[in-house]
This record gives sequence, structure tokens and C-alpha cells, in this order.
Amino acid sequence: MPRFKRILLGLGLLALLLLTLRLWPQTPLREAAPLSRLVLAENGELLRMTLASDGQYRLWLPLEEIAPAMVEAQLLKEDRNFYWHPGVDPGALVRAALATYGGGMRQGGSTLSMQLARRLYGLNSRSIAGKLQQIALALWLEARHSKHDILEAYLNLAPMGGNIEGVEAASRIYFGKSAAQLSLSEALALAVIPQQPRRGRFGPALQRARLQLMAQWRQEHADDPRNDGLLELPLTARSRQQLAFRAPHLSEQLLASRPDDTLHSTLDLALQTRLERLIEQFVGDHRRQGVHNASAILVDSRDQAVKAMVGSADYFDAAIHGQVNGAQARRSPGSTLKPFLYGLALDQGLIQPMSILRDAPHAFGAFQPENFDGRFAGPLTAQDALIRSRNVPAVWLASQLRQPSLHGLLQRAGIRGLRSEEHYGLALALGGGELTPAELAGLYLMLAGDGRLRALRWTRSDRSEPGPQLLSPQAAFMVRDMLRHNPRPDGLPADARGRDWPVAWKTGTSWGFHDAWSAGLVGPYVLVVWVGNFDATPNPAFVGVRTAAPLFFRIADALPLALPQVRAPVDRPPPGLTRVDVCAASGELPNRWCPQTRKTWYIPGVSPIRVSDLHRPVWVDRLSGKAACPPYDAASSELQVFEFWPTELQRLFAAAGLPRRTPPDAERDCRVQAAIDSLEVPRISSPLSKVTYSLRLSQPQENIALAASAAADARTLYWFADQRLLGQGAPQAPLQWRPEKSGQYQLRVVDDQGRSSSRLLRVEFLP
Repeated sequence: MPRFKRILLGLGLLALLLLTLRLWPQTPLREAAPLSRLVLAENGELLRMTLASDGQYRLWLPLEEIAPAMVEAQLLKEDRNFYWHPGVDPGALVRAALATYGGGMRQGGSTLSMQLARRLYGLNSRSIAGKLQQIALALWLEARHSKHDILEAYLNLAPMGGNIEGVEAASRIYFGKSAAQLSLSEALALAVIPQQPRRGRFGPALQRARLQLMAQWRQEHADDPRNDGLLELPLTARSRQQLAFRAPHLSEQLLASRPDDTLHSTLDLALQTRLERLIEQFVGDHRRQGVHNASAILVDSRDQAVKAMVGSADYFDAAIHGQVNGAQARRSPGSTLKPFLYGLALDQGLIQPMSILRDAPHAFGAFQPENFDGRFAGPLTAQDALIRSRNVPAVWLASQLRQPSLHGLLQRAGIRGLRSEEHYGLALALGGGELTPAELAGLYLMLAGDGRLRALRWTRSDRSEPGPQLLSPQAAFMVRDMLRHNPRPDGLPADARGRDWPVAWKTGTSWGFHDAWSAGLVGPYVLVVWVGNFDATPNPAFVGVRTAAPLFFRIADALPLALPQVRAPVDRPPPGLTRVDVCAASGELPNRWCPQTRKTWYIPGVSPIRVSDLHRPVWVDRLSGKAACPPYDAASSELQVFEFWPTELQRLFAAAGLPRRTPPDAERDCRVQAAIDSLEVPRISSPLSKVTYSLRLSQPQENIALAASAAADARTLYWFADQRLLGQGAPQAPLQWRPEKSGQYQLRVVDDQGRSSSRLLRVEFLP
């Protein structure tokens, strides 16, 4: 075979061998050494860097993300012919041997591939045998890996002073930034460290080496505009002792729960710092009251991102068990769960915000709840019962709930550690269970939106997929509106610190004064605050409104100042919610005699609604004050309106120092019912009975007229269809109604005296 053919054959076999080596499965160089882990703030600032398992600070950054100046500076310093040699540069080796063994200064001739081989295989390259072994392994690396992978590995594994390896770890520690953001001056400084890693302290020796490399850079890159900068100025670098250790509880939580090497959190570092400072100041101000610890979590309701989390007042204080993460500790929530109980009651048609509930002694089997102040307020609106945290109305509502109950809602919300519903009984409404501040924040996040559960987002890669619908959008809005009427604990107006940041909030106190809570919505944020001791030591000062609420409002007042560019979205009522006038005293539709009305939100077809009969007229004898008997004489008697409260509520009013006038007993005084003489009920004239009304879909203006004749004393008629309030008006003014769909409806008309009549109606829609 001719010689040139043998050469070609040999080259071909060599090429095939190299290709086989390159394609043969191999362990990526990234796995050559264990890595540190990073926790970053939302803006990329470092919160925490851990040591790798071998005690080194080492991070891995893809070559494409490393600043080009860093790559070029390293090649200029270590291996200018990197892309042209097979792993060994013979010329560099000869020059190094002549310099080293010819009596001159010791000089290295290792390529980046050779240096990487020494690092990977732990070689001693100072001897001739070690050097030969290094050369062989460098050639082996080049045969097995691409230039891209070798250069990437070197930049991520090169010694950078002490126990720091790689440009990413060095850049994070020395300059507080990623190697992707290095300036030319910083890149030149890092490029000279691998040859003299003891100079990692950025002293004069390293500065001289950097200036020498800078001169070479200017020769190689004469046209680089960065050369005109102040590159000669000494660099200021941090030490390992100054390595960031921020948001320690959040960092530890993410490191323990996520496998990723780099955890990019949603934390706003400015808000985190402000929250830490406010809690530290609050604990210092209240230390004499026995307050030593607190935690808080702040969530952006617009994207479910956790913006700040403080697990304890001082992470480093062992006396308060400061390393415990209070935001993930299970505690009794007190009354902070009541808003969700009321939300369920709104959805199940038990109440509307102005419904009257009784705060009176009541036994639920063997359970006899009492209020925190030991008193009973008598009749009060559902809104007042919620914001005043009355226990008896809450337990009564819990006893009336169908499925889901409050326990069922908590189960669907994913609250961990719940016992059976029978274990808690009705006491769950008063905070009988346990949950974490983070879980409570998730519930209030649901309340801040449309009633659908959404998971908290702890990292930028988290996706908050919609979960189960726990409350209707209408009920969630009504609860928010009710909580916005909760007065501030300092007596200031609700909008004292900014009308654009409404606050809807609730407090809670656990049994035995172990935990004080305040949770709610502050503009577009959800804020939960807890005050207590991690060892469960009780303290009479741990009362939600006295201890947690002041801290809650310190933070709430600081947020608009810290975020002047943020505007809270306007909380508009969702479709399917209307406003109606109700009698202020009874919470029901006003009859003719109701002296005062107020507005309430109402879900048509769901919210309970009927005409009030609390206020009734009675003819009273002017001289005796007793009920006048018919025939009535206007000269000796007059018509007076009384509130007809049940006897037990009359006693409560009297006990509270608010006695109500007792109506005259007409049956006793006259043996007749004292009322207006007319007993005429409204008579429906339209629609007709036993008639099917046909409406055309193509004619949206077609309606059904609702009209009725009424007694002379009737001033207002209320029209209902299957318990849904259609509207109200004077008897002489027909109401126009267009049903939503075909079907049978039970129409009912009620006058403001409480008299009513009804009629079945069938409706068909035609094309």
C-alpha cells in the first residue's frame, strides 16, 4: 500500500477513534464537583450562599452567561492559543522548561486543559512524571469533551482564593453580583487570581498583577472604548466574612423544600428589610409588656408572590428560639377564621351583611360560648358581629351551616394537620384548630380575590394555578367590605394614612393568651402578623387587638410610604350583587313604619330577604298610655310606632343600659289585635293566573308587567320570584320584569305592612 494511503488510513482511523471517544457516553464536567446553592431576591441580589458538601464555595454558570470580558481576560492571562491546540501547547511548554530549568524565573506552560486536568484528577504537576501525566490527561479531556465544555468547566472550577472556586462564586462573594455582570476591571482582577489564589484578598500584589494584565489587554484590544475608563483605580472587594445572610428563615425554608441549586425567590429585599426593622422596633418598644417575639408574612395579592417574611424577631437570639420559623409554625388562629365562617353563611343564604344576629346567652348542647369581654351585646348586624368578634353569633352561624362547613372549607384549602370535624365541634369557629401564618395568608389571599384558592408563590418559577372555589366572588367581596368597617385600634380614621390603600382586617386571640394575631388586606397586599412565644408561654398581653393589631398597622402604614408608585386596584362589586335598602333596626326590607334605613349588599336568589315587621303602629290612649280600643278617637288617642322585640332581647337591652319602650298589650287592654284596621292583602292584577306568557328572544324589550292593588295604608310593594327580590315600587306603578329563562316561577308580592299574596306563572321564550 502506498505510503500516502497508509497515512490517510491512519488519519481516518484516528478521526474515527476521536469521534467515538467524543460520542461515547460520559459524565458531564458539571458533575465533577459538588456545588453550593444560591437563594436570590426577586431582583437577583444574594440572600444566601451555602457551602458545597466539600466545604468549598462553588457555583456553576453556563459559559454563555459569563461576561465576555471575563472569558477573554482569562484566555489572555492563561491560554491565548486555547482554541488552536489539542490540549497541550508545545511552544509554551518549551518556553516554560527553558525558563524554569535554565536558571530563570519559574514559569508555567500549562494550558487551561492541563490546569483543568490537574484540578479534576488531583495531580502533582511539579515533578516530570506528574507533568507527563498531566499532559496525557489533558489530551484525554480534549478527546472526550468540546472546547466549550472545557472552558466552561475551568471558569467554574478555577481556584479563586481560600475555599472559593470558580468565577461565579468569586464574583458573588467579592463583588456582590453574578459573573454575568462583571465589569472589565473586575474581570481582569479575577483572571489573575487562579495563578496566585492566595492573593484573593485584593491587596497590593493582586493589584500589580491586575495592572500587568491590563497592559496586555490594551495591546490586544487597542480599540476597546473601555480602555479609556479608570481601570487603574484599586478595586474594593468584600471578604467571605461579609457574605450575605439575608432573610434567613425564608432562605432556609426554600433550601430545605426545593432541590434546585439556584432558588430565585419572589422576595422584595427593600420590603423585607423594612419588615424586619419594624418588628425589631415593635418588640423593643413592648418588651416591658413581655413581648419578645413576633413574625409576619406579606403577600402581593396581584400575583400571589411572597414579598417579605420574618420568621422571628431575631434569628440569632437563642433565648427566644430565634431560628424557629414562626411563619411555618402551627398555632391556634383565634378569631381570624371568622371571616371565612361568615363568607360561608353569606353563600348559603343564612345572612346578608345587615342581617340581625343575637348576641345573647345560648347553649349549643353542652357548649356555652362566651364573649371575650364576658358580656352580651344583644341584637346586632352580621357586620358588627364580625368586626366586634362576638362569639355567640359565630357559633350559631357555624351550627346552621350546611356543607361545606368551616371544617370542610379548611380541608379544601389544604390546611394540614386538621383533626376530624367531630373533634373540634362548633369550637372551630372560635379558633379551636391550628394552622400556620403562611396558611392563614393563603386563606386571606383567597378572600382578596374571587374566592378561589391560589397557592402562594415563593420563587419566580412557581406557578399559582387556580385551586378550588371556596367562596363565591359575591361572598368574598361582601366579607372584604364588612372587614373594611373594622375601626383602627388607635382610633384614627380608616383612611388616615392614605385613601388609596384601604385596610380590611381582623384580629384573633387564642385560648389562654398564647397567641395574638392580626390578619387582613392592605391595599393590594395580604398581611398576617403573629405575636407570642415559640415555647407557648402565655401572656395576658397577647390579645389580638392590643398587641398584634398595633404591629399590623405599623406595617400597614409603612407600606404606602415604601411603595409610593403602587396604587391599589379599586375593589368593584362582582356581577350578581346588588344594593338594597333595609330597615336599620331589623336588617329586613323596610315596612311603612321603619324610621331609618341603610344600604346592604344582597345576592338575588341567595340572600335572605323579607319585609320587616319589627316596627308596628298601635293606637295609644293619651291619658293612660295603654292601648286605645276601637272605635279610635283622634282627640283622646294617637297612633304610635313601637319596636316589637322578643322578651329575652328586651331584657338584654335593659341589662346593657339601652332599654326599649314596651309596646302596649292590645290583647289584654282591648281583647283585640291593635293594628291598622285594614286587613286587605295585595291583589295581583298582572300577570294573569293560569296563563303562559310567551316572550321572543329577538325582542329584548318585551317584558311582563307586575301590578297589584293594595290597601290604602300600603305605600310600597315588594315583588319576589322564587324568593328572589325583583324590585320595589309604589302600588300604582307597575314593575317591568323579563325572566332570565323559560320555566315556572312562584311570584309573590308583599306590601310594607307585611301582607302578601302569590301566584304561579309559566314563561316560554320563543325564537
